[in-house]
Amino acid sequence: MPDHDFLFALELSDETPFDDLLKDVIQAVLAHVSFAPATVDELTRTLRGVLVKGAAGGERRCDVRFQARGGQFEIAIAFAGDPRWRATRPLP
Repeated sequence: MPDHDFLFALELSDETPFDDLLKDVIQAVLAHVSFAPATVDELTRTLRGVLVKGAAGGERRCDVRFQARGGQFEIAIAFAGDPRWRATRPLP
């Protein structure tokens, strides 16, 4: 686990399929905080589902935020500024 808190955020400005680049970025952030490979795969699948569902619903702007703070890791997704999904896990 990193020895400091951090925030990493992405703004997707148009309907974006879950492509390999986005998958690689998400997996790199999750691996950076030392989640086990099975947890990285699980969270990546979940995030993919949320993003694909939003794109299929016509959502154009999407914000994805990853934050490590106080021993917790939070992932939040908002479409056009409207929070839609959030998950918090203890850091390993």
